[in-house]
Amino acid sequence: MTTATDPKRRALGKGLDSLLPRVHAPAVAPSLPPTDGEVGKPREIPVDMIDRNPFQTRSQVDEGQLSELAASITANGVVQPILVRPQANGRFQLIAGERRWRASELAGKKTIPAILRQVSDEQAMEITIVENLQRADLNAMEQARAFDRLSREFHMTQEQMAVRTGKDRTTITNFIRLLKLPQHVQMNVESGALSFGHAKALLGLNHHADLEKAAQRVVSLSLSVRQTETLVQTMLFPERAKKEPKPEPPVDPNVREVAEKLQRALGLKVHIEDNKGRGRVIIEYADLADFDALLGRLSPEN
Repeated sequence: MTTATDPKRRALGKGLDSLLPRVHAPAVAPSLPPTDGEVGKPREIPVDMIDRNPFQTRSQVDEGQLSELAASITANGVVQPILVRPQANGRFQLIAGERRWRASELAGKKTIPAILRQVSDEQAMEITIVENLQRADLNAMEQARAFDRLSREFHMTQEQMAVRTGKDRTTITNFIRLLKLPQHVQMNVESGALSFGHAKALLGLNHHADLEKAAQRVVSLSLSVRQTETLVQTMLFPERAKKEPKPEPPVDPNVREVAEKLQRALGLKVHIEDNKGRGRVIIEYADLADFDALLGRLSPEN
């Protein structure tokens, strides 16, 4: 059970405020000066005065979901303000909330509620990456690249990433490992042709040629993750695949008949292993009650 002192819960509970500095100086463009007490509070900003975030992690947006969000905004408005920062040219740069901003454009909205913050390029990039990773709609490769950027550009440990995003450290390790996949296989993961589970299984192969060959087979045959794991094991240890199980020897009809009679008499499963008149009788019992009943039948009291 997660307690109130769990650091992951504290980070998620604070939301993006845990990453954003509170500013007391006017953090707005000259064309939209704030009034007293307005800094940090939502305010309406023209949609066409906002520029896309150059640090955006998400590379793909579901157009159907975007249309649904636009319809919701038309009916109910934007429920959660976006985050922006002022630019020297009088415009604003998006920090977080690209889907809400794009859906507002699609819905024909002239303005959108936004919170203005004064942050550096580095802070804006970190906020964007962490905000996206806390959501569930990034594909596996987008998440892998995001974690990699946090590691390379912000020198975060995987434990620090886990606290910031609320994800398990082992999961973060597995996402970063996806970047070892050949480019073509990464494209299959990004398109959804291969799942995160498929990709993890394929990483068991050491050579890119084998990995690409296996990935192509998984996609063409629509193999499950479990089937993919079996395929990888077969490619790694082909000698095991060649060893076919020995067929069971045919059972003499007379021996089978005797085994069935014993089963009916004892009420337990009976196996008879016969080899030219020699062998053994195996009686299976599930619990002590079965065993006691068997003893009672074999040694009835006088």
